[in-house]
Amino acid sequence: MGENHTMKIGLVAHDNCKGHLLEWCAFNRPVLRAHDLYATGTTGTLIEHETGLRVTKLLSGPKGGDQQIGAMIATGKMDALFFFWDPETPQPHDPDVKALLRMTTLWNTPTACNVATADMIISSPLFGSDYEPVKPDFGERDIELADDGSIVISED
Repeated sequence: MGENHTMKIGLVAHDNCKGHLLEWCAFNRPVLRAHDLYATGTTGTLIEHETGLRVTKLLSGPKGGDQQIGAMIATGKMDALFFFWDPETPQPHDPDVKALLRMTTLWNTPTACNVATADMIISSPLFGSDYEPVKPDFGERDIELADDGSIVISED
């Protein structure tokens, strides 16, 4: 540990939580600007507009953005996820939300679902270091993201 490295960070927020994520991103702008940021649809546009941070915008969550983030996690292309989700409002894409949170747990990806946890993660001395979380061993399988966005698993 010790060397700083650029992390790939996912930023996602449901409508009722976008304000909290925007405030959090603005407060943490000095740290976040050193990393590669990815966000779903409107959330990414709002973060760019409100904070000046550069964000790679994916599809809207309900239109596949949650799955895009999940695929990045499953293929080792996402280091952390800040997902401020709304536990009180049913979402039409609740199965996608559950699948995304399943991916973060399965692949041992640091994930914050509220401001307090996000503050703990971003202020950790491990954040932005060369720390590598332990990943599961599924044996001799190669997992890749195909050009069409599907996950391809091949066994040797």
